[in-house]
Amino acid sequence: MSTSYKQVINDGLWHNNPGIVQLLGLCPLLAVSGTFINALGLGVATILVLIGSNVAVSMIRHSVRDELRIPIFVMIIAAFVTVIELSMNAFWHELYNVLGIFIPLIVTNCIIIARAESFAAKNNVGASLVDGAAQGIGFTLVLLTVGSMREIIGQGTLFSQAHLMFGPSFANSTLVIIDDYRGFLLAVLPPGAFLCMGLIIALKKFIDSRFAAKTATLNLSAKTQST
Repeated sequence: MSTSYKQVINDGLWHNNPGIVQLLGLCPLLAVSGTFINALGLGVATILVLIGSNVAVSMIRHSVRDELRIPIFVMIIAAFVTVIELSMNAFWHELYNVLGIFIPLIVTNCIIIARAESFAAKNNVGASLVDGAAQGIGFTLVLLTVGSMREIIGQGTLFSQAHLMFGPSFANSTLVIIDDYRGFLLAVLPPGAFLCMGLIIALKKFIDSRFAAKTATLNLSAKTQST
């Protein structure tokens, strides 16, 4: 299956974004996106697993029998998740404790198996790598947007606990957005994540509709001029 790298990137980042279009992987997205740093940690783990599993599946796609492909894909994904989990436990231990069960649960994330089955199993290694990176980055951007919104509205800060990911030198890097802010509990709780996701999806639909209307107007104008 031939595919354009530009199309693959556009699909992952916008047109077929796993978070706001496919609505996949919502459980970890909504559960751990309470802060920017938590969202970034989960996003990086997801990107690495997506890239690794996509490349591995693409490399063996001609050697796997159809009736065995799903169990084999799951085993490949589980192997990469185990590597990422152990690495995070070793190098980002505090962040690993914060993210908890949602790191090993990447194995069951619908985004990973969906890309392996629908794309990597049908395309070459290069395209599969780009697809994994684009889908992972697209998912991470949604995570970071939700995490930033929830942290700002819920706590009045941004980049709190950055030292969990970047080391002790970033312990005082918290950006205070609102001084003397008492917080907004709803934003920190899971319902706040649903509200943020709804706003992001609505904004995307608004942008798409405006772009479609503008494109239709330009096409009509060009057609009128040509006649």
